[in-house]
Amino acid sequence: MRYRYLGRTGMRVSPLCLGTLMLGSWGHNDTDSSIRIIDEALDAGINFIDTADVYSAGRTEEIIGKALARRHGREHIVLCTKVHAPMGPDPNFRGNSRRWIIQAAENSLRRLGTDWIDLYQVHRPDPMTDIDETLGALTDLVRTGKVRYLGSSTFPADQIVEAQWSAERRSTERFVCEQPPYSLLARGVEADVLPACRRHDMGVVTWSPLAGGWLTGRYRSGKAVPDTKRSARWPRRYDMSLRANQEKLAVTDDLAELAEQSGLSMTELALAFVLEHPVVTSAIIGPRTPEQLSGLLSAPQVSLGPDVLDRIDEIVAPGTTFNAEDAGWQAPELGDPAARRRHG
Repeated sequence: MRYRYLGRTGMRVSPLCLGTLMLGSWGHNDTDSSIRIIDEALDAGINFIDTADVYSAGRTEEIIGKALARRHGREHIVLCTKVHAPMGPDPNFRGNSRRWIIQAAENSLRRLGTDWIDLYQVHRPDPMTDIDETLGALTDLVRTGKVRYLGSSTFPADQIVEAQWSAERRSTERFVCEQPPYSLLARGVEADVLPACRRHDMGVVTWSPLAGGWLTGRYRSGKAVPDTKRSARWPRRYDMSLRANQEKLAVTDDLAELAEQSGLSMTELALAFVLEHPVVTSAIIGPRTPEQLSGLLSAPQVSLGPDVLDRIDEIVAPGTTFNAEDAGWQAPELGDPAARRRHG
């Protein structure tokens, strides 16, 4: 495994990051199989694990904690988790406030069975909380040794830059990493998010490089659309009555043909494309079974030539995201008509 530097932190991580969204009730819900996936990923040289408190309502963090307790060498693992999403009906058990961040971090540390989190990420922007408030609370966690580094996830470019300015102005810790959605079918971040990360020397760890399963070879014209837990949880990303998803399916056929012509599997083409971007540090893979994991491990050794990359740009123009749902976050001003109208 050839490790990469995460931004300017000096910390080195594997080009594949083990994502754990599917380990728990959101996936197969088998603790023993989940622990086996974690063990096999670490044995293969992956030193980077990403999770979030909201995954299976905290159960995923507990599974990771059990897996790590069985191994020696917690110090060899770069462990990441996130805060923001609702963790119960209480209105204060969510968001990016100081009150919740401090409490959520303690909860995650307990579930993970560790004394520190290597990369603590804010899962989404919170328009109701000042970024100074958020960074101030996160800085306290760093200075008490409970967190090593800070990151953001699915932040738009303007808020990435605002957070950097705020950290400089207030002398707080800054976000050293952004975790955006990025795949052959969701290239929107190429226009602004990735350039912003480059300007601020941030690492980039991409989520959904296989487009939520669309780039695994299971989605092809003429085939029945798979019925999965992901499609039940995020139906608009998979609803084939939507024009955006019909366009994704047509493009997926062209990409599958390119992969075959290049002597690659669909997943190798998709992951190699993401890892080829000079700003990307690592791509998150989210296997549901050990067999799926083994099929993904070859991607970092794949190098795409200029002819293949040019053909990809012809099939999917740079900066294109077909379905807005794949962007992972929408500005509240787009969903609230009152925010766009002078008179109600």
